[in-house]
Formats: sequence, C-alpha cells, structure tokens
Amino acid sequence: MHPDIAHPSSRPIRVGLALSSLCLCSVVFAEQFVLFDQTFTFEEKDSVSTKSHLHVLAEQFGEDTPKDWTFPCDYRNGRIHIRLEVLEKPEGGARTFWSLCYIPIRGQNRNYGCVTSPSYTETGVYYRDESMAEFWENDSIIWSEGIKKMSLVLKGPKVNGKAHAHLQPDPKLYFPTKIRVTMVQVSKDSEFDPSKILHWGGS
Repeated sequence: MHPDIAHPSSRPIRVGLALSSLCLCSVVFAEQFVLFDQTFTFEEKDSVSTKSHLHVLAEQFGEDTPKDWTFPCDYRNGRIHIRLEVLEKPEGGARTFWSLCYIPIRGQNRNYGCVTSPSYTETGVYYRDESMAEFWENDSIIWSEGIKKMSLVLKGPKVNGKAHAHLQPDPKLYFPTKIRVTMVQVSKDSEFDPSKILHWGGS
C-alpha cells in the first residue's frame, strides 16, 4: 500500500536464538530483533526544513540488525511488528499516521519502501503487524545489501495530493508531538514473541 494511504530511547534487547552460524527459525523460538526503539519530540519549526521527516541512522539500529536480511535468517520475507506510543499530540482529533520508510544501501526502482503505521486521533499505544513482502515498494530494496537508515514521515489526510503534516491546512493539529516507536523484525516462518520486548504491552 502506498504510504500516503492510511490504514482504517531504549537500548536494544537481544531477543533471538542462534545456533552456531545457523538460524533456528521455528514456531517455538522466534528469531527476531529490534530494528530500533526511539523516542522523538517533533515541533512545527523543525518540520518545514525536514519536510515532516525524522531519521534513524544505521548506528542507532539494534545491535542484532543484520547486514544481509536474506541469509542465514530470512527477514526480508518475514514480518514487521510496530509499536507506536503517542505520548503527546495536540487536541483536535486530527487523523494522523506515519510512513516508516526503509532506506537501503542499494536500491532499485523507487530506491526505498515504506510500511504504514496505525492511524490515530489521540494519545495512546497502537500496534501493527505486516508482511515484509506486502508493503509499498518493498521490492525496491535490495535486502541482501542492508539498510542505511529509516525515515519516519508524519502525515495526515491528503491535501492537493500531499499528506505531509507540515503541508496540512492547520499544522498546529499535528505539532508539537512526542512519540516512541519500536520496530521488531521477525524472520520467515517464525512467530513474534512480545514477551521478549519488556515494554510491548505497556509504557
């Protein structure tokens, strides 16, 4: 799904199970890693120069993030689990969501791909689970070469073809905002184990 269409900072935690150089990917032991777990405060004055973008660089990724997402564990065809904690949001109930974009070291076609966060109108904790083979332009990323950063783009309803928050008729419905985003990657044929992410069920 295109990222303009909405659906209706902690230390990384070691959550995988490795056996020698092989990946044990079973329904009993989930092979998963925290891509990043970061808290952001975003103000309107910062949104214009960044065009509503926040960035997480590779050096801020979890320590278990692989260079090759296809081997020995196949994360490219696994699933992504998103926990979005909206800590602060202006009043007014504006529908809001984020495009969470993988920026590869080497790409093709559009050269990046984005998964869409849950949409929300108020503070709270929101979750989403999606296949890595189904989100917008996922095949524009050469996953074996790795990811150099993530771009998080704050959005609302489309206005003149654009959904970016700083282009909304009233940006003060979106800024300032404070969020905590946790993205957990789970390998193909494994099951996500939320008990390994200490804050997954709460703040």
